[in-house]
Amino acid sequence: MATNLTLTRLLKHVAEKFPTRNAISVSGKFIVTHERLQQLIEQAASQLVAAGIQPGDVVALTFPNTIEFVIMFLAVIRVRATAAPLNSAYMPEEFEFYLSDSESKLLLIAKEGNEAAEAAAAKLNIPRIKVTLPNSDSDVSLSPSSPLSDCDLVSEIVNDPSDVALFLHTSGTTSRPKGVPLTQHNLVSSVNNIKSVYKLTESDSTVIVLPLFHVHGLIAGLLSSLGAGGSVTLPASGRFSASSFWSDMIKCNATWYTAVPTIHQILLDRHFSNPESSYPRLRFIRSCSAALAPSVLARLEEAFGASVLEAYAMTEATHLMCSNPLPENGPHLPGSVGMPVGQELGILNENGVVQGADEKGEICIRGPNVTKGYKNNPEANKSAFQFGWFHTGDVGYLDSDGYLHLVGRIKELINRGGEKISPIEVDAVLVSHPEIAQAVAFGVPDDKYGEEINCAVIPREGSKIDEGDVLGFCKKNLAAFKVPKKVFMTDSLPKTATGKIQRRLVAEHFLAQISTAKVPKFGA
Repeated sequence: MATNLTLTRLLKHVAEKFPTRNAISVSGKFIVTHERLQQLIEQAASQLVAAGIQPGDVVALTFPNTIEFVIMFLAVIRVRATAAPLNSAYMPEEFEFYLSDSESKLLLIAKEGNEAAEAAAAKLNIPRIKVTLPNSDSDVSLSPSSPLSDCDLVSEIVNDPSDVALFLHTSGTTSRPKGVPLTQHNLVSSVNNIKSVYKLTESDSTVIVLPLFHVHGLIAGLLSSLGAGGSVTLPASGRFSASSFWSDMIKCNATWYTAVPTIHQILLDRHFSNPESSYPRLRFIRSCSAALAPSVLARLEEAFGASVLEAYAMTEATHLMCSNPLPENGPHLPGSVGMPVGQELGILNENGVVQGADEKGEICIRGPNVTKGYKNNPEANKSAFQFGWFHTGDVGYLDSDGYLHLVGRIKELINRGGEKISPIEVDAVLVSHPEIAQAVAFGVPDDKYGEEINCAVIPREGSKIDEGDVLGFCKKNLAAFKVPKKVFMTDSLPKTATGKIQRRLVAEHFLAQISTAKVPKFGA
């Protein structure tokens, strides 16, 4: 319906339709219904207005995964301001970059405070406000608080689809992070796409495992659940914990969860070493944000008794681009990220010509969920929006059934003497070995071939596998030119804040070990 072209309006509509259904449970603490959530948002919104926040202002938020974050995020967009969620683990200089780049007018933080964020904000003369919700019946308390706020002021504020509601930075795999503004219309389009492909309803429930400062957790986990009238549970610790995950899932009658491969792997390892007495009956499990190896997908399905649906997403698309369908809507193909959801997707060659089935090219999209462009970055916008499409920077192909297969990032494909090698393919072979827990293939500079392939491998607990075993296995399962020339055996891999393993970071990390190069700082 036309009036629901904003996320704010959709959530109000949901609260009117399902007032008494649970919206948010804080594990072991309290529960807030959809109606109560709306009251808390309006009340917090009036306090933001009293604090001088105007439409178009940017408000930065840095919290663990708490109910205070959810309420303040939705209150910020309710007053037509822009929410800029930040990772609370950033260093002071990172906070300084993000706060100044987003031009934040205010910083909202948890009652425990955040030294690094507060120091950066003080340096930039940005006021700080601590936020607490002591229990579900109390009001949200802001400190320092403004003179008494007036809820009538908020009731006069009307949200518009074009309001920039969310401001995030790309993870900057190849360059400095780019600012991505997303509108109310972008948000509601993406929420509706996610609801439709997974048939989310008021009967669905999930536990949030991913950080809410990132689109995967924020849009797919939190906002799509709320937008369907469903419920989410926030772990008591404010972050993912493998030891409490399943008991939280059982307590809230969870029907699904979404996570990155790293977390699926942690849950699998725990299942093999310390299984639960029973698991909830899930409609599906979703995997996104990095490639899920087919062998891991199969182990997940076997362990937890639910279809694992791999999806494909990025910040610039307000998260979801493609997903494998629910079992009743079609097969889910291991190694594929499924079909486009709610947007047009084309595989383009260098000249902008759309390619046919099974022909590789750059994956490009267009639709109501796609950002209008990066902030203050005409250079990036020119290349990202060529030929009337948004260019993802990923290479892939659509098969004859319309399923998308990823080959890799344009900049991460390994070019070995003219042979292009997909690191994703090598990863999948490596982790199909029963004694390998995690693996990453990456390109390294080479005098003879320009680039050569190396990999880093984390063995399973108790395994005695060595470099020779890994290479022998690769030689049996990969063409000779794709076999890594060196294997780094390790017990951990550098990850980004959102749990992504980035090849560039891994390559820098292990190359630094064998040269005198300075070990880089793992940021973004």
